[in-house]
Amino acid sequence: MLISLSDRMDVTCDIVIEFDDSDKLKTVLKSIKVDDFDFVKSKAISNRLEAKIKTNSISSLIHTLDDYLACISVAMKVVDKN
Repeated sequence: MLISLSDRMDVTCDIVIEFDDSDKLKTVLKSIKVDDFDFVKSKAISNRLEAKIKTNSISSLIHTLDDYLACISVAMKVVDKN
């Protein structure tokens, strides 16, 4: 089966991570925000990190989610050490 580019669909995922400390949230967001580009939109709302990921395929979404969550994990570990 062939799929033309016009048949591609948008795939989205919303992520919400709650933080106990707003300073930690701001530091984590600042460190990952540089990698948002066109496919991730991250923001801080109250004590939550909210991100919307939009890709054009499920495999791309999985790859982006994996990368994004790994970046958050590293940022949180660095913040926790300080």
